[in-house]
Amino acid sequence: MQANKIYKGDALELIHKVDAESVDLIVCDGPYGINADQWDNIPNIQEFNLKLIEVFSEKLKPGGALYLFGKPDCVDFIDYRPFLNLKSKLVWYQPSRLAQGRLNFTNNYDIICYFVKGERPAVFNLDDIRVPQLVELEHRLRCEKVPSVKNGTYAGTKFNENGKNPGDVWGDIKQLTYKSHELLSRDVLHTIQKPLKLMERLVKASSSPGDLVLDPFCGVGTVLAVCEKLGRQYMGFEINPEYIELAKRRLNKVRREEASLLFSK
Repeated sequence: MQANKIYKGDALELIHKVDAESVDLIVCDGPYGINADQWDNIPNIQEFNLKLIEVFSEKLKPGGALYLFGKPDCVDFIDYRPFLNLKSKLVWYQPSRLAQGRLNFTNNYDIICYFVKGERPAVFNLDDIRVPQLVELEHRLRCEKVPSVKNGTYAGTKFNENGKNPGDVWGDIKQLTYKSHELLSRDVLHTIQKPLKLMERLVKASSSPGDLVLDPFCGVGTVLAVCEKLGRQYMGFEINPEYIELAKRRLNKVRREEASLLFSK
């Protein structure tokens, strides 16, 4: 299969055509198993995700990364350890969700499971994803002088004027709304289309220019658009022809914008 293309079809069928250990990063925003839509109607989302993890592990290079989107229980009660190493469960916090729960606390976050093939990631570009420090510099510097910090395990942790590690709870990237300029269609809000900033952080963190990024449920092409802009190779799978057309138009727009920037220089 060629890079920088979108392939129409079922992800679980197309994935077998990808060469073994050829992919640097997989961003999988697929079914959540929570609604009645045909594409999301998964009887057992944990077993489905385990199948994905197994086949993705064959396609990732050693040290390659997988980001798997889902709800809090998306990988509960399954043994993914023979295939990939779960490094973190990132919490994408969305405080603007309508809190309508009457018998329980409303779910206000999605999970992004960060897996690595092996013990250590081949790429983790911390400097590319730093976020502003939320503590005063004076307080931070004073904390660094505490003996348990100064002489302890984290003695090398210093204030960085470029920002800090974003951590595993992300509340700084807001979900799309009907008024979002980047929203391509009201039909894809909340289910198909994720914010560019969210996918950009994942791609920047776990890939380098020229790396191959796979999006097996590419929808309207958010990950692919990010890759096009950041100089990554990409491959997308999508079963819905309408989404494919939206994604292709989006990619063409990015290419025109990048060409315009080069010309203006």
